[in-house]
Amino acid sequence: MEILAFGVQADERPLIESAFAAHHEVRCLSVFLDEDTAPIAAGHEAISTSVNADLNPRVLGTLAAGGTRLIAQRSTGFNNIDLDVAERLGLTVARVSYYSPYSVAEFAWTLAMAVNRRIVRAATRTRDFDFRLDGLMGRDLRGRTVGVLGTGKIGEAFTRIAHGFGMRLLGWDVAENPACVELGMTYVPKEQLLAESDLVTLHVPLLPETQRLIDADALKAMKDDAILVNSSRGGLIDTAALVAELREGRFTGVGLDVYEAEAGLFFLDRSLEAVDDDTLARLVTFPNVLVTSHQAYYTEDAVGQIIDATVRNVLDYTAGRRSENVLVPRS
Repeated sequence: MEILAFGVQADERPLIESAFAAHHEVRCLSVFLDEDTAPIAAGHEAISTSVNADLNPRVLGTLAAGGTRLIAQRSTGFNNIDLDVAERLGLTVARVSYYSPYSVAEFAWTLAMAVNRRIVRAATRTRDFDFRLDGLMGRDLRGRTVGVLGTGKIGEAFTRIAHGFGMRLLGWDVAENPACVELGMTYVPKEQLLAESDLVTLHVPLLPETQRLIDADALKAMKDDAILVNSSRGGLIDTAALVAELREGRFTGVGLDVYEAEAGLFFLDRSLEAVDDDTLARLVTFPNVLVTSHQAYYTEDAVGQIIDATVRNVLDYTAGRRSENVLVPRS
């Protein structure tokens, strides 16, 4: 069986080809799965997709009509897949339920430290041999308060690093994580966390109840000099409301590895094109904002684990097995 893998980055391709070599043929495409590219999958029983694939009802219908029966997504998140329609069409859907939480947690800290210590501005200056310190003053994080929204595996990894910094730990989640409590975390209502935190970081999944978790009211509840980091899903933040607060001169720094309208932008080279997203265009002009292109997961360790899990998902499908990665079982 030949697996068709969409949205494969150049660094990923040899890893994917090597992982599948002993089991099935795999053909890697750099294009992302959407309504325009879905017909390419015709004749392929199994496909693999990336997090920015658009698996709406029309795409799923095209896949099913072309003979696809398995969608193996190379990510933990699956908010881009209409699972109800997939089940109705008889499509099996699997994801990667676990990969290195340290990849994302460490990158979230990279964003936090970069905006706190003005690293991008400093590096840009020194390339021009401008070695002034004006405007580069940051703050010690030791003794300050960090608020962790979502204390699962990634939130816990982030909290362990915060504990190492000597920070006061506040948490918010549907259930307390005993490991975080042991580190000294106090769970509080979201409003209290936002009001008291010097650094707020998001590590919750994007679900209907978490859509725009950080809305205009939440942003106004935060300290004027707070740092906000999002390495989870772009839809957790109302970006237009964030831009409005930034225009008022609020926040020491904002680090975003995700953006709510990133599909069609992230993972692509749009440098020679006019980008018609006015919100994103305004967002990247703020000197205290750092935007990266959904790369928090992108380490050798995490990508290797993601690919290995994807191979297992395909093998489980062909063997008729069901694992914790299956979102829609084989009919």
